[in-house]
Amino acid sequence: MEPQTAKILALETATEGCSAALWVDGTVTQRFEVMPRAHARLILPMMDALLAEAGLTLKDLDALAFGRGPGAFTGVRVAVGVVQGAAFAADRPVVPVSTLAALAQQAVDAGASRVLAALDARMGEVYWGAFEAREGLARAVAEECVCPPEAVPVPAVPGWTAVGRGWTAYGEALLRRLEGRVDALPQADCIPRAAEVARLAVGQWAQGRVVSAESALPVYLRDRVAEPPREAR
Repeated sequence: MEPQTAKILALETATEGCSAALWVDGTVTQRFEVMPRAHARLILPMMDALLAEAGLTLKDLDALAFGRGPGAFTGVRVAVGVVQGAAFAADRPVVPVSTLAALAQQAVDAGASRVLAALDARMGEVYWGAFEAREGLARAVAEECVCPPEAVPVPAVPGWTAVGRGWTAYGEALLRRLEGRVDALPQADCIPRAAEVARLAVGQWAQGRVVSAESALPVYLRDRVAEPPREAR
């Protein structure tokens, strides 16, 4: 389980949603809006409002966290640029969190034990990740990848829950590919949020899995040249 005593400000701008969240000793507050192409304008006021309401400054934080992708190129770059600037200014470490993991965490919080998270990557492809619930947190069980829905890695076992707008865009093709391994699509239209980024970041911070501001880098997946894994667990 995640430690309770920590102060972490998180942001997530990799998709249509723009959000910031503040975790303070086990309690999380969030600002969230679905407003494509406005992330650069919205994210700083969101962060400032959360800190002001809590009576904190950046220097009072233990760390900053961000959704490191995959996602829209411009959106991911907004998160990287803002978190780097804030971390430099406050001399605080940064926790990069997978946007797909943050998406999967929503399904885990709703009771799912195995989650297939998918985002629409455009160009007829999805960003894809397989996760299992472990001590209440979404943990990856295979390498994330980007590929056509007809080529996603097929899990070896059934009992998976679908989450993310990749399912909205390519649901029929994904279900055909997965041949009955998906049991539920209750949250197929979910958008990644900073609240789940913050929750996942707390545990990573406690384990020392942090980076410096200059090392806070995006993950686009399309930069990879290796073949994605053929099977998740």
